[in-house]
Amino acid sequence: MDKNIVWHNYAVEKAHRGELKGHKPVILWFTGFSGSGKSTVANALESALHQIGVHTYLLDGDNVRHGLCKDLNFSDEDRIENIRRVGELSKLMVDAGLVVLTAFISPFQAERDMVRELVGEGEFIEVFLDTPLEVCEQRDPKGLYKKARAGEIKNFTGIDSDYQPPVSPEVKINTGENSLEESVQQLIEYLKNKKIIK
Repeated sequence: MDKNIVWHNYAVEKAHRGELKGHKPVILWFTGFSGSGKSTVANALESALHQIGVHTYLLDGDNVRHGLCKDLNFSDEDRIENIRRVGELSKLMVDAGLVVLTAFISPFQAERDMVRELVGEGEFIEVFLDTPLEVCEQRDPKGLYKKARAGEIKNFTGIDSDYQPPVSPEVKINTGENSLEESVQQLIEYLKNKKIIK
């Protein structure tokens, strides 16, 4: 980094913002196959948190690719850059005192670990949507698996691109077995047990 670029510290810090909001700032990082339920569970959880006064922001893989990451494709290199950008943005949002929910396939453990290292201890919560590939492919909400099987989409996670399951996620959910309500309740209980929310 250029030696003329200097970090500036400010009077109002992350802890102050968290105190003002009444909860701890964290990243809930939802990872799993396409169709595993990441966006659905994250959206339902954000609604539940909003109802109890928790300040949140949801970053979704498709939505981010309409703006911040619209110049990236789905090669391994671009997937890594996609997660790096989202990680840095999530770090800023945590610094702002928010509970950040991110719904990204994020197939590589090294990139998820990279985001974990950007924030403080206990501020990165890896939520593994451990829904079997066959269940995700049966759902195929966007018709992407069908296109990938037909060779119309290349580098599709689970078909011709690798997915590395989390080694030790903080939360594991199988949406093939759990209802949406059960999945949200599991996450709410985790956040309360960790004293992130009241």
